[in-house]
Amino acid sequence: MVQVTLKRGDITRVEVDAIVNAANSGLRGGGGVDGAIHAAGGREILDACVQLRRTVLPGGLPTGQAVATTAGRLPARHVIHVVGPVYDPVEDRSALLRSAYTEALRVADDLGAASVAFPAVSAGAYGWPLDDAARLAVTSVLGATTAVREVRFVLFDERTHRAFTAALAAASPG
Repeated sequence: MVQVTLKRGDITRVEVDAIVNAANSGLRGGGGVDGAIHAAGGREILDACVQLRRTVLPGGLPTGQAVATTAGRLPARHVIHVVGPVYDPVEDRSALLRSAYTEALRVADDLGAASVAFPAVSAGAYGWPLDDAARLAVTSVLGATTAVREVRFVLFDERTHRAFTAALAAASPG
């Protein structure tokens, strides 16, 4: 079973086999976590994303899916890019958010990664309510079939850290 830990901090500084990027479908970098990863990792990440768009993802990375690139200058070996769904109060898109986490773990398995760091996918600019985003993230990771031994949720602020702490406590037995 995967060991889940929580850390408040900057995901671009975490030493793990792979960090997960909350990317946009165009894989071009952007704001938030995506912009920070591209800025810290350097041009190699963007070049790898552009190459993926030219060869295997001409329409972009679909929501809920994952793909890996180099980590450039980051301390991780790989970046796993996922596209989380934009929150919609009318349409239940939670399966797509769960898929972003499980697909990232599937790609991590393909890479042979033992440790993976996740941000709070879709909980920022994509508007997903924080408590629900945390619950879906934690339960998706804990319920996944994976060879990954350690998952770290690296959370940027105290409010997000508190939401994930509560979600992990609710999901953990005993």
